[in-house]
Amino acid sequence: MSENADEGLVAVAGALLNLLAQHGWRLGTAESLTGGMVGEAITAVPGASVSYMGGVISYTDREKTALLGVPAELLEKCGAISVEVAEAMAQGCRERLNVQVGLATTGVAGPTSDGRGTPVGTVFVACATPRACTVERLLLDGDRLHIRVESTRAALRLAIRLVTATLPGAEEMT
Repeated sequence: MSENADEGLVAVAGALLNLLAQHGWRLGTAESLTGGMVGEAITAVPGASVSYMGGVISYTDREKTALLGVPAELLEKCGAISVEVAEAMAQGCRERLNVQVGLATTGVAGPTSDGRGTPVGTVFVACATPRACTVERLLLDGDRLHIRVESTRAALRLAIRLVTATLPGAEEMT
């Protein structure tokens, strides 16, 4: 990770990678507002390639459709900053990268709103596994960098929670 990297992000990414490696699961990322920050945190962990297969930075609607299979009609109807698109990005990531876990981020980091009037700091993080898909909405304050860092942290933590809950045999662990 870069000199200015948040070491906490790398620690959370390492915990996720350890969990995935223990169970032979693979991870892919689909990022919009974070612009590769999730992938950067993951690849800062030595040995990340055991579980991390890669990522897609789909910053525009066109790329969300072309690279992740997000339906253009969904983008038009709901907008890129929505529960529905975040879920479609995570599911598309799973399918296109042939992984068990797809992790996606979309939102408005600022300094201005999107064309639909979505407030700056509105973020959706989504995680899809073979057994579930969860989307969380965040309302974050701060500057652009802070919003992107906190979105990255939230996405990694969501993945840990969902993977733990949906691992084969998880129902016996509760």
